[in-house]
Amino acid sequence: MSNDLFNKLEERVVSLMNVVAELKLENVRLKEENFRLSEERAGFKSRIDSILKKLEGV
Repeated sequence: MSNDLFNKLEERVVSLMNVVAELKLENVRLKEENFRLSEERAGFKSRIDSILKKLEGV
């Protein structure tokens, strides 16, 4: 193989490693957002349950 092919292969590997690093960062961000949304959903559920209990007493 020529030097040029090795250089292209190295560039491609570096590029793929950068993509993997970016995807890992996005995965962390999405996990944090998912946790936040789950907490928000639990809060809404609690509020809705409270409202429903008040309505049952009417």
